[in-house]
Amino acid sequence: MPHSAPEPVRLLIAFYSRSGSVETLAVAAAEAARQAGATVRLRRAREVVDRETMAQVKGWAEEAERQNALYAAPTHEDAEWADAILFGTPCYFGAMATELKAFLDQLGPQWKRGALAGKVGGAFAVASWPHGGSEVVTLSLYAPMAHLGMVILPPGYTDAAMLEAGSPYGASAIVGAENHDPRPEDLDAIRHQTRRTVAITGALVSAGEMPSHRA
Repeated sequence: MPHSAPEPVRLLIAFYSRSGSVETLAVAAAEAARQAGATVRLRRAREVVDRETMAQVKGWAEEAERQNALYAAPTHEDAEWADAILFGTPCYFGAMATELKAFLDQLGPQWKRGALAGKVGGAFAVASWPHGGSEVVTLSLYAPMAHLGMVILPPGYTDAAMLEAGSPYGASAIVGAENHDPRPEDLDAIRHQTRRTVAITGALVSAGEMPSHRA
């Protein structure tokens, strides 16, 4: 009796972007994942401050309104649905955005039940300056993934794209004080990281190594 075709890999891309730079990488990741045959949920974490605070930073409120109209907020259900999760964040004082951390902090029930254990996880980041903390921030996202029991998957130097942009820990971009668009090399790096994530997650799905939602 012929085997049925495996279901597509389910990828959640949970990101926060204030100026649009992280969004650009997240969209490129989503496109690469879909081209690789995955089903994708692209989600933007929501602000945790009031409009008055946002108004003190030029363009923040307007960008939030634009992006929130395009992307739903990540939920517990998204995290449990996914086979793999890519987390994207800007670098703020050498740390991930509070908005993304708030989403992670709400995954306590999933941690308690082990609902995310065995899922594949990765991270990418954007900084303003070459020493703005992109590697530190990417590595800091490994910690909550470890607590959740996820399979942490760095891109390494598994493609020439990773020698030109990002780091072996995760794709990244340096956009300067003017928030320039990520370079083509940066987009190549996140696309490679995503394709690698989909391929290895697909192998785990086929081997029956995904959590119980796949049963």
